[in-house]
Amino acid sequence: MSDAIRHECGLAYIRLLKPLAYYHRKYGTAFYGLNKLYLLMEKQHNRGQDGAGIATVKLNVEPGHQFMHRMRISGAQAISKIFQNIQQEVSDLEKMYPDIRQYPGLLKGYLNFMGETLLGHLRYGTQGRNNVEFCHPFMKPSINPTRTLTMAGNFNLVNTDELFSMLDAHPTTTIRESDLGAMIEMVHYYLCLADDTDPEALNIEGILKQATGHFDGGYVCSGLIGNGDSFVMRDPNGIRPAYFFQNDEVIVAASERPAIMTTFNVPLEEIKELRPGSAIIIKANGSLTNPQILEAGEHKACSFERIYFSRGSDADIYRERMDLGRNLAPKVLDMIDNDLKNTIVSFIPNTAEIAFYGLIKGLEDYLNEIKISRIHSRTLTEEETRELINRRVRIEKIAIKDVKMRTFITEDASRNEMVQHVYDITYGTVKQGDTLVVIDDSIVRGTTLRESIIKMLDRLGPKRIIVVSSAPQIRFPDCYGIDMSRMGDFIAFQAAVALLKDRGMENVLQETFQQCKDAEANGQLKEQNFVKAIYAPFTPEEVSKKIAELLRPEDVSASVDIIYQSVEGLYDACPHNKGDWYFTGNYPTPGGNRVANKAFMNYMEQKEGRGY
Repeated sequence: MSDAIRHECGLAYIRLLKPLAYYHRKYGTAFYGLNKLYLLMEKQHNRGQDGAGIATVKLNVEPGHQFMHRMRISGAQAISKIFQNIQQEVSDLEKMYPDIRQYPGLLKGYLNFMGETLLGHLRYGTQGRNNVEFCHPFMKPSINPTRTLTMAGNFNLVNTDELFSMLDAHPTTTIRESDLGAMIEMVHYYLCLADDTDPEALNIEGILKQATGHFDGGYVCSGLIGNGDSFVMRDPNGIRPAYFFQNDEVIVAASERPAIMTTFNVPLEEIKELRPGSAIIIKANGSLTNPQILEAGEHKACSFERIYFSRGSDADIYRERMDLGRNLAPKVLDMIDNDLKNTIVSFIPNTAEIAFYGLIKGLEDYLNEIKISRIHSRTLTEEETRELINRRVRIEKIAIKDVKMRTFITEDASRNEMVQHVYDITYGTVKQGDTLVVIDDSIVRGTTLRESIIKMLDRLGPKRIIVVSSAPQIRFPDCYGIDMSRMGDFIAFQAAVALLKDRGMENVLQETFQQCKDAEANGQLKEQNFVKAIYAPFTPEEVSKKIAELLRPEDVSASVDIIYQSVEGLYDACPHNKGDWYFTGNYPTPGGNRVANKAFMNYMEQKEGRGY
């Protein structure tokens, strides 16, 4: 994605089912669990680089000894720093007891994070606050183990104020401004209401049913309770991803399937996807159940996971990204009038590479059909046959990401000129009269395209630049884990507003704004997404054409066109992940409508901030 956006978070959960001595004997180290937690987090580091945290629970701890520990670090390299701190603790202990590694029981007693239940989290600060207080896990401590809770997750809730009001809670500013703060307060409230006279009989399923029934959002959350029970739960629409694996040694859950496959060397078919609205509940004795906590709604798994966020090493995601690119081939051929001879195809940024391969395969399919047709239509000379067989789609590595450019210059014009050099271009690849087709994952704001990429590509001297997005037009804010919350940021919205003004239809803006204000006054802001009316008068092609006009700098010589994936093409490529609200405005929960309407109201009132 050429436009940088904050997104997602990553979850890593491990429950060791054997005593620590077992792993020491079999794998040669009592640190098996911590080593695996480190790998599971590192294999998902793409999901969060603003901070990280871990928590562990020790089972069967003598009364009076601490059973739950937590560490959080904000900023870059947080995962490494956390585990370096643990390593330092081990090294300090070895100075007193050089052979301590040979005694797993002593290690558990001396080292804070030598527990049997482990939770890790990777954070992107979707609210723009990256200080350590906002890093997961959060903790609700108590001297009573059954009322001690730590939680982490990958989510956004859109009704946090309502949750705090229901609880009549007055938390600290940090807790109130965090979605996890609202979530852990609600779960802890019902945890404290539960009968804890028998810690082994604590009804986690009932607690989750009561607590999560109040949540509005997309989430995967995990909690560790001091008595040894733990859980991982997914929202009813399956918006956020979650996978788990179980054998006789471990139970594992994570945000991404390949992370589990690589860390534990298990095949794809042994890993299960957590059903929407369900949870895995692991009791202190290691037994696992997978109950349905909330009734599953319409399956709306986030399609951006498939387009961009999740690693492409997942077999299904790789295939889907290939199909996203392949589905764009007919549109590209139509726009270049099937003139592949004078067309070069490339990609920016590197994360668009898989979709690029799919686009090339689609263009090659067309080219092969042409070859077959001509071979059958007439007799060819050897030279003509050779030329025909050797005809290929022209592929070039046009742009290479250079070092991250920083500038001390404060003037916008000078800064923008510096930004153009984030990428190095490959000179000599484009001939006079060539069309340059470049595929991107998605186009959100278009800022990088306008200020950097299009100007950079123009220096190569193409007649025409066509930017292709493997995602449809992003028209609406997200409120379930991706930091796309300000309506005015979206280039598609800017284009629709420009079209309304071009056609003398500015009244649509005011009418929509008034509908939102009336709905807010009546407490019905979440009943309907009124912002759809802004796009209703225009076809996707009209919006794309206006976007191209807005993104083409005046000093660029080449003509510029934009091609977007269709929503139907997205469904075809990603049939099981149809979370499309940022493209269509069809939100899976009522809170989404409120967010879209509020974001539009903020735009009209020129207010900063999110719509939730």
